[in-house]
Amino acid sequence: MEQLTMSNREIDKLKVIQNTIDGKLTWPQAAESLSISERQVGRLCSKVRKEGNRGIIHGLKGLPSNNKLAEAVTRKAISLVTQHFADFGPTLANEHLLDDYEVRVSTNTLRKLMIGAGLYDPKAYKPKHRSWRERRSCVGMLVQLDGSEHDWFEGRGPKCALLVFIDDATSQILYARFITVEDTVNLMRCTKAYLKINGRPVAIYVDKDSIYKINRQASIDEELRDEMPLSQFTRAMGELDVDMIFANSPQAKGRVERGFRTHQDRLVKELRLAGISDMAAANEFLEATYIAKHNGKFAVVPASRANAHRPLLKTHKLDGILCVKLNRTLANDYTLRFKNRFFQVTAGQDIRIRPGNVVAVEERLDGSLHLKFKGTYLRHKAIEKRPYKGYYAANINNLLKVNGKQPSKSSSIPGKPQQQISIQLT
Repeated sequence: MEQLTMSNREIDKLKVIQNTIDGKLTWPQAAESLSISERQVGRLCSKVRKEGNRGIIHGLKGLPSNNKLAEAVTRKAISLVTQHFADFGPTLANEHLLDDYEVRVSTNTLRKLMIGAGLYDPKAYKPKHRSWRERRSCVGMLVQLDGSEHDWFEGRGPKCALLVFIDDATSQILYARFITVEDTVNLMRCTKAYLKINGRPVAIYVDKDSIYKINRQASIDEELRDEMPLSQFTRAMGELDVDMIFANSPQAKGRVERGFRTHQDRLVKELRLAGISDMAAANEFLEATYIAKHNGKFAVVPASRANAHRPLLKTHKLDGILCVKLNRTLANDYTLRFKNRFFQVTAGQDIRIRPGNVVAVEERLDGSLHLKFKGTYLRHKAIEKRPYKGYYAANINNLLKVNGKQPSKSSSIPGKPQQQISIQLT
């Protein structure tokens, strides 16, 4: 006696069809019960009458699919992956199979082939619960900014950092650049290039790294002026009327964080395939190939087609805004000190300036220094200034001779600690 293996669904379907054959149900009633058409009910009744209970089972059950890939295609696909893309993920490997070798397989099929060949180990992903934040409605309303230090060249070149500006509304990379280190100067250089290309965004979303946010309490003077300490970058964005939003966790700016997880996989492998091992060539590759390809695959359509970026105004002198700007007090001899260098403010300025005035020192991205007071740049020159020597320190030997004492050897040897000597003049 033949044994049939049927699922619960097939058993229920067989019961309905048998009742239809026995006249207990009409075709319309059976069709409604099984959510199929009346013509399909008729086909099933005819098949069950002819083949018995086997007629309810699909003819291809247990057999290979009619759409199964040819063995030659699957062998070629796994062979190419083994030779060229052994450490790639299934999605990226499948893209290169199609683009480079015109081998067309589904990502799911390739994933199963790679698992079977031991080339891919699927990892269980256990997401944590996070509250969802709606995207901004249009491009330029919120730009997420962050950098990632990584071995981008896999040991072929020096380690560096990738700085990325990602739009919150579309997940587009608006600007990206490889830099030696994520510091204030490189950050301002990249921001300057971004602003010239895209204009001023409404807000920038960053973490609480020290180059973005000063993580200390305000000093007494700052509290009296009702001011909070600002980093150089935040101060510059304030002058450009760009709001700064600070994330409380990496997950809060998930667009850029998840983007780096993708770049550290895809971009590293793309640089390897292109034979790139230095920052100059990598930056050219970003501009010419990678950014457009990434945006074409991962960007989404915004809710609004408007662009919220604002143009740079004539008053926005980027050289004087995107710089390191610190205040110094002018001395009585019209000099000031900055980073152990001395500068003399010359006579005949276009604005009245006096000792005690607070002057802004701008150290620009090209290394030049500019002094500014009340919106006017001051003429100045670098000078050499002798270190201050106290009167008693310079004339200690003469003072000892006046009192009939000879200076000790230790007092005349340079570099030795001096003993404190009490001198009483009569």
